[in-house]
Amino acid sequence: MMTMNPIRWKLHWQILLSLVLSILFGALILPHSGTGFNTGAIHFCQFIGKLFMNALKMVIVPLIVASIISGVMHLGAEKGVGRMGFKTFLYYTFSGAAAVLIGLLVVNLIQPGNVAPETAQAMLGSGAETSVSQGLMSKVEGRSSSDLFDIFLRMFPSNIIDAATNNGQLLGVITFSILFGAFIGKLKPEQRETQQKFWESAQDVMLQLTDFIIRFAPIGVFGLVVPVIFETNLGDLFGTLAWFFITVLLALTLHFLISLGLVLKFVAKVNPMTHYKEMAPVLLTAFSTASSSATLPLTIETVEDRAGVSKKTCSFTLPLGATVNMDGTALYECVVVLFIAQLYASTGQVALSIGDQLLVVFLALTTSIGVAGIPAASLVAIAVILPAVGLPVEAIGVVWLTDRVLDMCRTGVNVFSDTVGAVTIAATEGEEPYRERNTQA
Repeated sequence: MMTMNPIRWKLHWQILLSLVLSILFGALILPHSGTGFNTGAIHFCQFIGKLFMNALKMVIVPLIVASIISGVMHLGAEKGVGRMGFKTFLYYTFSGAAAVLIGLLVVNLIQPGNVAPETAQAMLGSGAETSVSQGLMSKVEGRSSSDLFDIFLRMFPSNIIDAATNNGQLLGVITFSILFGAFIGKLKPEQRETQQKFWESAQDVMLQLTDFIIRFAPIGVFGLVVPVIFETNLGDLFGTLAWFFITVLLALTLHFLISLGLVLKFVAKVNPMTHYKEMAPVLLTAFSTASSSATLPLTIETVEDRAGVSKKTCSFTLPLGATVNMDGTALYECVVVLFIAQLYASTGQVALSIGDQLLVVFLALTTSIGVAGIPAASLVAIAVILPAVGLPVEAIGVVWLTDRVLDMCRTGVNVFSDTVGAVTIAATEGEEPYRERNTQA
């Protein structure tokens, strides 16, 4: 039975309460308060939100390095790096493809861009103006399909220290840590034991520090969400863009519940409902921060403690997943491009053919990985896809008003897919996630 004292509640209930309060405060109280109070409250919320995000980002690199090296050096000794790497790549490919195909199906069924010609023209014109006023074009200027190959360059940075100081270049840190851990596994037993004690103790320290920071998550969540709610025009969210908003949410929900649920039940052999319940703190934090990387410390801790996945599996799969496994982002890119195409078709232009739509599917899947480390990653990815199917880049401004809220939603799906991947790969490696609670339902 839940106590009436919120301080004693479990973390996910505290975060959920914080979300509810932040929505009420941002949507009902602030809009009806004086300008002075509004400004002061928003600045204060932004301060505590940024403070929480900075604290999370502070532990990302040391936690990734310690966790990956600690886990991979065991795999290196067991000759298991290649096997687990192949399984991880296979899972990321399957989950990403399933997400994009669901997005393709839902956007074609609902047809959110199939509106009256004058409405479509007005939305596209407004979108072009938004692209200019919000500086979106400067963010995507010079981007092209060649950015897809930059992923290989980011895997091997010329300066690992420089990559470690940039949270947008985590892929290079991960690659270095995997190689470092793998070659530790090849050392003589006495040398390997020394390295093992050091990195395992370093990982334990980072997890304890993470646990301390996460205690302040409800406060940080309130600070992050209030400005978003206050600045979001709910009239636009549920007005002209309502069907687009619903389409994205429905597609994300189907992937979250059906695709990933089936993987949990039939591949990982665990009860999906158990996993949904136990990952609640991760989901709520991912939704609030809209950052897979910032959520990573909590993700690792929760999957280890609640799902019972080994350190070596979590250390290998979760940091990699937070960097390159972007199911929700890939789905979103597909829906956005097809929505814009439908708007142009409503004005009398030729609709995208089946071949063009399949090209969108392929590009959405590959760009979600290839540009993951670039700021404004979704915008860059969409800017790469639009010209490939004959659509102008400036049309990206059409969806700008809903992007921040949907970013929170798709980040939740991204992170949840990472946890499913960790549990699934653990099961295929002979581990027994949720061994005490697995009902085989």
